[in-house]
Amino acid sequence: MLRPMSPTETTLTSPSPWGVLVVEDDNHARAFFEASVRRSPRLQWLGGAASVREALDWLDGDAVAPDVLLVDLGLPDGSGLDVISAAVARYPQCEPLVISVFGDEDSVLASIEAGALGYIHKDAAPEDIALTILEMKAGASPISPMIARRVLARYRLLQSGGRAEPDAAPTTPPPGPDGAARALLSRREQEVLTLIARGFSYAEIARLQGLSVHTVQTHIKHLYGKLAVHSKNEAVFEAMRLGLLHHPGAR
Repeated sequence: MLRPMSPTETTLTSPSPWGVLVVEDDNHARAFFEASVRRSPRLQWLGGAASVREALDWLDGDAVAPDVLLVDLGLPDGSGLDVISAAVARYPQCEPLVISVFGDEDSVLASIEAGALGYIHKDAAPEDIALTILEMKAGASPISPMIARRVLARYRLLQSGGRAEPDAAPTTPPPGPDGAARALLSRREQEVLTLIARGFSYAEIARLQGLSVHTVQTHIKHLYGKLAVHSKNEAVFEAMRLGLLHHPGAR
């Protein structure tokens, strides 16, 4: 466990930063989030924990109250949902964000129900992580349109007493793309999306397609807009939901 900062250390470092506590069992991932937080003068790294037990001990101690909690749900000794519940119970001002991976949408929904305000992908850029935290503290809820639709569908289902409504958002991907879905992306955007799903970098996609990296980034920006997403993982998920991709690793 990384050593939490004392109240004195925090006060001397910055007069009013947002204190961030990270609960993540992967050492490299936790170090990455620490570096991302320390990049921003408006954020203060408070400490890190690698398990539910360590996180609960931290929250029960005398360290600085966290303003932001980044938590992985899949911890070695239990669920990060327990950490979220304990954090918001003791520190009502604490705003949790889930550390998510591709395909973890059901867990994200459960975390939102437990009190989380949104999620951060593990593959996000360091500056995006800091920006997401700051946007949340400014009042935003960092969830993608696809998650928002599923939250709305869940809410409607509860409101209807468990009866699915006709206009509720689907939670399973359709068997294949319809005409509208096929026409959503241009041929080049579809090719770029397929290469993204296969794990190629921007530079590799540019080389394979005979394009400049800037042009590839432009295609990606356009397909993000058409799919209403903000990351590679979300783009792949939404394309799969629409039937535009069969599997992220398919060749």
